[in-house]
Amino acid sequence: MSKETLNPDTTALLFFDMLNGHIKKNQGKPIDRYVPVIKAAQTLLQAARQQNMMVAYAAANHRADNATSSHTIRDTDNRLNPLPIDQKPEFKPVVAGGTWEAAVIDELAPQESDYMIPKYRWSAFYQTYLDLALRARGIDTIILAGGSTDVGVTSTAFSARDLDYNLVIVPDACSSQETDNHEQLMKRIFPRMSRVRQSDDVAAMLNNHS
Repeated sequence: MSKETLNPDTTALLFFDMLNGHIKKNQGKPIDRYVPVIKAAQTLLQAARQQNMMVAYAAANHRADNATSSHTIRDTDNRLNPLPIDQKPEFKPVVAGGTWEAAVIDELAPQESDYMIPKYRWSAFYQTYLDLALRARGIDTIILAGGSTDVGVTSTAFSARDLDYNLVIVPDACSSQETDNHEQLMKRIFPRMSRVRQSDDVAAMLNNHS
């Protein structure tokens, strides 16, 4: 049986919201659930660097005054706490653009040649230049990692599928505060639209390409 491969020339690595404000809330140290995620993400990044691949970082870029944030009426907040139905929820950005919180963590530091994708919604594609940048590079496959699995990663995955990109989603390089959501997505949803592979497997897939 032939080895599974990825072509580095037509594959991009996309990190979603691997930012200080999400990961290093504990006085600048990673919260516990992100420690193994960072290690897996570093494995992906090292493999991508070795192959001179396109690397992109989708990063929340909210205005501090909420002027570009979503204010839709919904049943609960992101932690499933009920919200009054007769008023729009008050949303405070987790990270505001231009702050320490909005910067990519040092462990995955971008290089000058990388692509920074400011975003204002859950999908890394919605009203950003990501699709343009990928097509200009001849990219047809995206390795997707980051958090949260059940928010931005999922939204971005659906957008990528609708735009006909091949996807490789990396469970050990993704995270969600709701572990059951993460597991269900990786087992029951993402396999319908992508390949689901661990970080070491993805690195091997890139190395297997000749």
